[in-house]
Amino acid sequence: MIPAKFDYAAPATVEEALGLLAEHGDEAKVIAGGQSLLPVLRMRLNAPELVVDLGRIESLRGIRVDGDTVTIGAMTPYHEILADETVRERCTLLHQAITEVADPQIRHRGTLGGALVHADPAGDCGAPVLAMDAELVVTGPGGERVVPAAEFFEGLFTTAVGEDELLTAIRVPAYDGWGSHYEKFVRIAHQWPIVAVAAQVRTEGGSIAEARIGLTNMGATPLRASAVEAGLVGAATTQEAVRAACDRAAEGTDPPSDLNGDADYRRHLATVLTRRAVLAAVGG
Repeated sequence: MIPAKFDYAAPATVEEALGLLAEHGDEAKVIAGGQSLLPVLRMRLNAPELVVDLGRIESLRGIRVDGDTVTIGAMTPYHEILADETVRERCTLLHQAITEVADPQIRHRGTLGGALVHADPAGDCGAPVLAMDAELVVTGPGGERVVPAAEFFEGLFTTAVGEDELLTAIRVPAYDGWGSHYEKFVRIAHQWPIVAVAAQVRTEGGSIAEARIGLTNMGATPLRASAVEAGLVGAATTQEAVRAACDRAAEGTDPPSDLNGDADYRRHLATVLTRRAVLAAVGG
């Protein structure tokens, strides 16, 4: 299909972009890499009067290290994140998840910030960002504010970013010394995950000291598997101990039912994939 007619603007600064959003309100739509928005426009699920392209704003791109925090500009494309050794070594879970995003063409154009604001519950980036306790920097008319990942995803395709605001950066804590793994289940290659699990674990001796588990496509937003996290603390790194904790992975979830599987199927998958992810993270 062909999108409805719209005007187009490509501001060079965040301030210019915010001015356009303030002027046009809910008739404006922001485009980042376009890998989520363009299909929506083509299907006429959204028909904005103005599309504001952030691609020329250089201040929104790049990766820098601030002590124990890795700051990623919201317009940094996936392929640049994958090529960054700091992300690979210090934010390994995020790196692992991004390697599973779609295909090389999508990873070349798509951006981390665009995916997070789109907030598709089946997207690969939300669960690891949530599990890593990242902070999202949101900029609006009143300046910057920092939103914890736990408060960022508010509902289906809905985030804490207001209509007159932009997500400008993602601050990810460095998890040096932690093990991590992203386990994704699909029927065909490059598909959205039917269910996926983002796990990172810190061990001491032969037991688990800390665990952070994020779930993909198990509700209207990415979720933390809190019951599993609590059950893993102090547990041995054996298959039996990990299985016992991971059997609670579906607690508190509300997975969808669709052509790829019903809710009960997804609940079962969540327990299996969480066990696999945790065992891989601890090297078991």
